[in-house]
Amino acid sequence: MEALALERKAEMNRELRERLMELKKERNAIILAHYYQRDEVQEVADFRGDSFLLAQKAAETDADVIVFCGVHFMGESAKILAPNKTVIIPDERAGCPMADMVNVEGLRKLKAQHPNAKVVTYINSSAEIKAETDICCTSANAVKVIQSVDSDEIIWVPDKNLGHYVQQHTDKKMIIWEGYCNTHDMLTVKDVVEMRAKYPNAGFVVHPECRPEVVEMGDFVGSTTAILEYCKKSTTKEFIVGTEDGTGYQLRLDSPDKQFHFATKFLVCPNMKVNNLKKLVKCLETMKPQIYVPPAVADKARESLERMLLVK
Repeated sequence: MEALALERKAEMNRELRERLMELKKERNAIILAHYYQRDEVQEVADFRGDSFLLAQKAAETDADVIVFCGVHFMGESAKILAPNKTVIIPDERAGCPMADMVNVEGLRKLKAQHPNAKVVTYINSSAEIKAETDICCTSANAVKVIQSVDSDEIIWVPDKNLGHYVQQHTDKKMIIWEGYCNTHDMLTVKDVVEMRAKYPNAGFVVHPECRPEVVEMGDFVGSTTAILEYCKKSTTKEFIVGTEDGTGYQLRLDSPDKQFHFATKFLVCPNMKVNNLKKLVKCLETMKPQIYVPPAVADKARESLERMLLVK
């Protein structure tokens, strides 16, 4: 019975992939998928990447339609950078709790309290927050962005864990907002200690969105893309992974001869995982839900994103 169910699912997925290829051609669409998406979504993407790479692809594409398989703020970033494109997402419920932890009123109040500070905002934020921002960043380029800013005082939003990590790599004064990623913040020192006891030969790679005391334990600390590159090039054959479990798809693809153990079973972003192949096909059939950003907000937010893209 189980074998029959798996066979039926495989056949359904084959049909969905065929329909997806037809729709992509018909709509002149491009599919962008974040590394935290389900395997079935990453398999059919034109580009897989972290927030930074996918923002670049959105800005550069010649496609008429961008299907963004990620969370809502990522679709907003694509629409901001490509205002003349139609941007759709498979499920509008794919939000980001961390992005919701910062609000415009609170940020404006903080700016008024620190008039000489520049606002650096992690890309994991809403369009409205980006519009109140001097420059955006990702976990991949956060340190470079901070160093590029012409100010010794930085207001950092919204991720306190990433902010703490960045603070270790700059002499600038940072006023850090108290937000965090629910998923990465799940990982504890106890989890890592237990995994190291279980896999003593494994290296521990960790994302800086994790708690500072967990990040300190890392053999390598870096963005999602940096972790993927490190594991791919490393001579180490076994890793404990401290980031969202969707990265397992690319890790296994890059290094089929290596073993990857996620540091806790809770490293799963429920918002990223609401997207699936069936919803991806449906959103291209119906061209809904579409991402809309008010022009006045988009114009201001675009400046902060474009400044980020200029940082080398």
